[in-house]
Amino acid sequence: MKRIIFFNLFLFAFTCAFSQTSPPSDLITIKQSFKKLDVLGSVLYVAAHPDDENTRLLAYLAQEKHYRTGYLSLTRGDGGQNLIGNEQGEQLGLIRTQELLAARRMDGAEQFFSRANDFGFSKGPGETLKIWDKEKVLSDVVWVIRKFRPDVIICRFPTTGEGGHGHHTASAILAQEAFTAAADPNRFPEQLKYVKVWQAKRLLWNTFNFGSVNTTNPDQFKLDVGVYNPIIGKGYGEIAAESRSNHKTQGFGSAKQRGEAVEYFKTILGDAPKTSLMDGVNATWSRVGAPDISLSLSAITKSFNADRPDKSVPALVNLLDKVEKIKDDYWRTQKTKDLDDLIAACAGLWFESYSAEPVYAVGDNIAVETQFLLKYNVDVRVSDVYYTYYNDRSLQKIFGTIPSQDMSKFVLNKSINSIQNFNSKFQAGALTQPYWLNYKHNIGTYNIDYLDKYSNSVTPKTLPENIPYTTHIVFKILNKQIEFERPIKYKHVDPARGELYDPLVIAPPVTANIENKDYIFNGDKPQNIQIKLKSFTKTSGRINIRPVDGWNITPNKIDFDNKTKGDEWLVTFTVTPTDNKPKTSIFEAIITANGAAFSLGIKTISYNHIPSITLFPPAQANLINVDLKTAGKKIGYIAGAGDLVPDALRQVGYDVHMLTEAEIMNSDLSVYDAIITGVRAFNVNERIAFEQPKLMEYVQKGGNLLVQYNNNAGILVPQIGPYPFRPVNQRVTDETAKVTFLDPDNAVLNYPNKITAADFDGWIQERGLYFVSGIDSQYQTPLEMSDPGEEPNKGSLIVANYGNGRFVYTSLAFFRQLPAGVPGAYRLFVNLLSNPKK
Repeated sequence: MKRIIFFNLFLFAFTCAFSQTSPPSDLITIKQSFKKLDVLGSVLYVAAHPDDENTRLLAYLAQEKHYRTGYLSLTRGDGGQNLIGNEQGEQLGLIRTQELLAARRMDGAEQFFSRANDFGFSKGPGETLKIWDKEKVLSDVVWVIRKFRPDVIICRFPTTGEGGHGHHTASAILAQEAFTAAADPNRFPEQLKYVKVWQAKRLLWNTFNFGSVNTTNPDQFKLDVGVYNPIIGKGYGEIAAESRSNHKTQGFGSAKQRGEAVEYFKTILGDAPKTSLMDGVNATWSRVGAPDISLSLSAITKSFNADRPDKSVPALVNLLDKVEKIKDDYWRTQKTKDLDDLIAACAGLWFESYSAEPVYAVGDNIAVETQFLLKYNVDVRVSDVYYTYYNDRSLQKIFGTIPSQDMSKFVLNKSINSIQNFNSKFQAGALTQPYWLNYKHNIGTYNIDYLDKYSNSVTPKTLPENIPYTTHIVFKILNKQIEFERPIKYKHVDPARGELYDPLVIAPPVTANIENKDYIFNGDKPQNIQIKLKSFTKTSGRINIRPVDGWNITPNKIDFDNKTKGDEWLVTFTVTPTDNKPKTSIFEAIITANGAAFSLGIKTISYNHIPSITLFPPAQANLINVDLKTAGKKIGYIAGAGDLVPDALRQVGYDVHMLTEAEIMNSDLSVYDAIITGVRAFNVNERIAFEQPKLMEYVQKGGNLLVQYNNNAGILVPQIGPYPFRPVNQRVTDETAKVTFLDPDNAVLNYPNKITAADFDGWIQERGLYFVSGIDSQYQTPLEMSDPGEEPNKGSLIVANYGNGRFVYTSLAFFRQLPAGVPGAYRLFVNLLSNPKK
């Protein structure tokens, strides 16, 4: 039976396999695969963010019970903080997406997302669901349920608020509504062109005991998920720690736990389980009317020879014939793929596909090498090779690249344990921009749904990343035709890290990276804006800047000619405000090359624990004309958890120096007009306790120290400032919340800039976080604010004179506002740096 991929279907199985080429084929994997083949059950876990998932439970369900197990994270964690770098927002979401995929490779579950954007902390589900656009995100949850068809759905959080974060509670509300909606043909009927309605057996809440909140109860259904798996050689507490430790941007490195670990569950909807999560669910082959498959599989498993896995291939191929004949299309698809992979592993069949270069331009020919290796004497032939890519509307098949007669030499058993290569070229057809960043989006949701636009489209939709450029190889194994897919990767060797696989990147012909994100103007003085252009192909063209009212930009355009792949060059435009009115405008570069226009830069994010990430952000910058006075010049900066404040200060003319411990301890700090500690420095800088006395001495002698927010948990000093206060988990999440000036004559509100209510216009995501409490009377509290319905809070900004200097602590979210170009935030932050006594 020849199986053919039809390209008007939605692909759903691209999950963890994106970041690998050939899947593992060791004996542990083979033995686990035999067990998994005999189980026809599925579980979907639902929560709000990366790190919300219970990795121990996921590992247990996937690798001990062998259910098809998925985690639906409604967001990509875009709104959090970054403990390992300075990426924020969308870029942080990209990193956390890859961290989740790395975690899933450890625990064996699959990963999915909705279109919801993590817009930051939310105090309640009402606000969350309004910002997310509840119906849109609910439709995504329903889509995942209808595609994944879970027998059991498990929530991490309850609908009653014990999870704290509004996103957490909203995730439970959406899961509960989707449980019913997925089975209702009147809900989201447009999906039914591609999927069927589905009713899960039950919805459970995985209760928890976090800190002071204990929602578990002895009467609840419970499972010991800390059992030891002798095949893997680990318990699930150990696997969970390895999985969770991939969440490095959140500092979630975890110790391995061994021994009993009980999980508790409360039934929300459906029948309550009594002895098993799958009570009432037939998870055997009789579920699909094929109990004989289980008998055949049992016989193959018993006769399996670990020294000669290839001896099982004939029986597995015969079993594949039976599996392909079952009527249930869902389990036929799942088990056929599992069996295909098991046959390849037992046959010792290894194959991967690589591009010759890491980056190609749209329209250029991609050189691809596919390598084959057969380790046992099994009759394996290659009958076809072709390629596909996703072009934002549908999956494109590239035809005619492989003449059938060229495959006659690929009889792999004639060359056992010897690499054979197949080389070909095809044209790059679409950028590899992360699909959820293809279009502008609002604060609450990404724009990703094309179901209504393109009736025959294939879309990534709820998948963790793009459907990749893919090589499809059709083998005949013992004369049985089996088709496999391998993502095309760029394979290279790093001298320190060894062999690495990176995603294939398809770029615009030329990218434009603008030097700074913000350009601050103060009056009518012109500024030069430098742009780095990079070519990814042979090209000629021009760059121009889109006209902007209120600004004069010269020259009109700059031509370039005869550029080749890899060329980089700089161009400069001069920008002058045409009036003195405060305003913010968008400076956008447009590159026309080889007859096509693009307005994109290029950004690569590299960390050792995840694959490299390449995206193409808009070639834009903010032009900000603001009435800004500065005082002082030289700033010392002590790094914290990562932020972009130093770059923002340099943009307004400050000389910012990143201070080392040696400089703090041994140099003359009085040369700095102000010293700033980065966000969460008192949480992450393990040397801060030794450096703090020198900082207090600097203040006492006349210096100005500005400390940015710290998490209330894990502060590394007994007391941050010269007088007592403590950060607490209080915040103002409404970025438009009214700000009251309690002390309008305070220097921080008047020197060198007169701060007014207008300076709090245009703030993003939040006013501030981890406000302070227990404030000593020596501190001044010039500001007060609160979210709607809450008591006024004075803890966003405190100021104290100490000796001849000044100490400032602020919980205001300057680390978000300054990179976003908020004019008033610049004015206030400059005031905090400027001590009128100096």
